[in-house]
Amino acid sequence: MPSVDDPRPLGPDSLTWKYFGDWRGLLLSLWAGSMQNMHPQLGAGVEEHSRFFDERWQRLFRSLYPIGGVVYDGPRAAETARQVRGYHDAIKGVDRHGRHYHALNPETYFWAHSTFMMLSVLLSEYSGEPFDERQKEQVYAEGVQWYRLYGMSMRPVPPDWGSFQRYWDHMCAEALEVNKATRDVLDISGIGKPPLLRRLPDPLWRLARIPIARGFVWLTVGLYPPVVREKLGYTWSSRDERTLRVLGRLLALAWRLVPFELRYHPRARAGWRRERGLARPEAPLVETPARNLPPAEHRGDPKHYSPSV
Repeated sequence: MPSVDDPRPLGPDSLTWKYFGDWRGLLLSLWAGSMQNMHPQLGAGVEEHSRFFDERWQRLFRSLYPIGGVVYDGPRAAETARQVRGYHDAIKGVDRHGRHYHALNPETYFWAHSTFMMLSVLLSEYSGEPFDERQKEQVYAEGVQWYRLYGMSMRPVPPDWGSFQRYWDHMCAEALEVNKATRDVLDISGIGKPPLLRRLPDPLWRLARIPIARGFVWLTVGLYPPVVREKLGYTWSSRDERTLRVLGRLLALAWRLVPFELRYHPRARAGWRRERGLARPEAPLVETPARNLPPAEHRGDPKHYSPSV
């Protein structure tokens, strides 16, 4: 593996650029959050330090900017990665079982990153264009290159896709656990309106969120590895699987009608624009709008991404 002292940012020739900033990835956000929280140390950190459940939509949408920036910020990606790493410095403690945890434990940090790498694999799998083994090798190598920007220890990082598959299977079967943070993140029955529906009258939203919440959980269950699904007590039929794949293909067909730039999150879109010569290389990085910022009393907390806007 290349040295951690010489990290290189990813570019537009990577599969990660094609998939990671795609808006369809939001459909996998509940999957990623719950898979991350099932890690004992990560779940403990969320339970004891996170305000995620007080502002779910705002936290989700603002997090897309710095996390996406580590992929799409080009020469500035390493600086963005250091900022993201810094948000985790103070997240540490002892969980209710007496186990010490720290968000910057290399094994914990890499587990969270591994779920981000798997987003591209899952998005390709269920959009009708599954990666072949060569592409999986490529996207994994890109994920390692991306991870290297954080300056973390590379000790827990498997050397190749095959080794990563064994690592993933071991984590799902042996290391992940059902905990409060996981159950809480999966409970979206009372979730507030997303930003796009903020003008929808509250009574209509209370009706609409019932099928929306059930649909998101159903999708998430379908994406889980079977062993994780079993741990959480969910079932999944062959009919469910066929339905999920048909819906994925229909979405992929519809997505082709969406203009290229509109398929991507603003931070990813800005990266594509710079690479295509449609924006200056030194143009300011796109930051989250004010509506996504944490409450004013928490904006000085170093755990929060809170740019001046």
